Amino acid sequence: MAGKKRESTLQIALSNQEQWEEALSTKGLLVVDVYQAWCGPCKPTVSLFRKIKNELGDDLLHFAVAESDTIDSLMKYRGKCEPTFLLLAGGELVAVVRGANGPLLQKTIIEQLAAEKKVLSQGSERHVIKDEAILEDEDEIVPVQAQTEDEELVPAGKSYTVAIIKPDAVAHGKTDEIIMKIQESGFEILANEESTMTESEAREFYQHREGEEKFQELIQFMSSGPCHVLIISKSDEDEDVIPAWREFIGPTDVEIAKKEKPESLRAQYGTEVLYNAVHGSNDREQASRELAFFFPNFKISNESPKDLTSVRPERTLALIRPDILKDKKDEILQSIRDAGFSIAMQKEVMLTEQQVQEFYIEHIDKDYYPALLKQMTSGPVLALALVKDHAVDHWRNMLGPASLRQALSEAPDSLRAQFAPNDSDINQLHGSSTPEEAKKELNFFFPVEHTLATIKPDALEEHRDEILEQIQGTGFTISQIKEANLSREMAEEFYKEHKGKPFFEQLVNYMCRGPCLMMILSKENAVQEWRSLMGPTDPTEAQKVSPDSLRAKFAKSILQNAVHGSSNGEHAMEKMKFIFGDIDLDRIVHESFGETPETSASDISKNADAQGENV
Repeated sequence: MAGKKRESTLQIALSNQEQWEEALSTKGLLVVDVYQAWCGPCKPTVSLFRKIKNELGDDLLHFAVAESDTIDSLMKYRGKCEPTFLLLAGGELVAVVRGANGPLLQKTIIEQLAAEKKVLSQGSERHVIKDEAILEDEDEIVPVQAQTEDEELVPAGKSYTVAIIKPDAVAHGKTDEIIMKIQESGFEILANEESTMTESEAREFYQHREGEEKFQELIQFMSSGPCHVLIISKSDEDEDVIPAWREFIGPTDVEIAKKEKPESLRAQYGTEVLYNAVHGSNDREQASRELAFFFPNFKISNESPKDLTSVRPERTLALIRPDILKDKKDEILQSIRDAGFSIAMQKEVMLTEQQVQEFYIEHIDKDYYPALLKQMTSGPVLALALVKDHAVDHWRNMLGPASLRQALSEAPDSLRAQFAPNDSDINQLHGSSTPEEAKKELNFFFPVEHTLATIKPDALEEHRDEILEQIQGTGFTISQIKEANLSREMAEEFYKEHKGKPFFEQLVNYMCRGPCLMMILSKENAVQEWRSLMGPTDPTEAQKVSPDSLRAKFAKSILQNAVHGSSNGEHAMEKMKFIFGDIDLDRIVHESFGETPETSASDISKNADAQGENV
């Protein structure tokens, strides 16, 4: 008899052959994280999968984790520690992604989901593959393209550095987390190889430190187990990666890193000076020497750096205008998803004449403006934030010419031609013209708001990761975070609006009993959205009227109600300054809303631990 399938929040857990065979009959695309019991599933990708699922909202997209040790069909995946993701459709393998590469995973999932939809709706042929790496029994795992004698991986004129994830971080299973953080922070990984140095190799590599007191201890440590050696570069060809990487990893001394650079890799993953998790070249000369040491066959490419840099996704605004919104909305959204776009945000809104005038200020003097104004105020408009590589250009190409006559005659397959109205000369779809215009237009429809959120002491101790995961899963960006032990004076000031109320003393005592997690959450309509996610103050009421809220799930009483949030925008600003001081909210939003995969709840917890303080 088959064991019972255990449902997690997002991923189905498959632990035997019968469950595996049953999962193969799933309609749509199934993304399976194949793992071994000793190393477990790849946790850093869970928040990315949740983000993709939330953005697409597609019932044909499914996720699972499968233990290769207990499933016969996955026998060939045993003995391999690298994260492996199998994408299956119709019971067949359609794609494989190795390594916790967030951008590649997201791109592959979106592409394969669009392809499977065409198979199901149009009868297109499904492209089935074989996992060549398994068939050929390749034991060496290299997440990026393997090096050959003549390969030229480092672009001419492009700054690079050698980075090492040291044996302590590798032994503790932190390699994938660190690699994801590196990629999320805008670094390119041009090469990644696992290497175990002998003592003589370690001595040669660190010969410039031979006179130091702990030199022999360093040599023994660096030859104690496998490292991951990376060639790191930056997407911006004009940026010097070496100081950027040194800044990112933090000071050599872990204690100093925790105080001065709590968000750095060494602060988060290091334990002491020698065991500080990561290495970086000090200057270009050392980077060149280290490149030759670990990658003797790598050459400097003659290709233009612009040809080799990876492309980061961008956002653009799309508008579906009133005349076709009601009848054609679903068709248009399907076309958008089929083209590989992710819908990061969407909002249906009724525009006033003043808002239309503000949005189309450059068109006011045009002959068509009165008709455009009349149309844009005649009913609701659907605003979409679309995400894809070169999103602006791709969306403009899909739209076709702005002139309906031109679209119908020259680009009949364009969206504007396909969804042309019968009684209007105004096209029904809008797209930003440039990346700069896209930023301005997106901010018009989706202005970012901030609020202060607190996870209270008992909930922090018992449910930290679950709460953080739910916060991220509902679309919030955690722009700032720190763990703090409130002094009595600080707690009294924080809750000063409740002073004089019967419960004030109890509340202050409760908030001082242990650390809290303080966060700035950023999102459109953040204050109200966070209050909605928290739920009513009384957990009994929360369980009745808002059973999925945080207080319904995690609160113990009205006093110990798990989380706190600001009541309005003014209150939020006051509390954010009280906890975090004078911060540049525009700057942190710009950094937080970069087009990179999300950080996992466990990563955020570690980052908050590193920033912990008494206040």
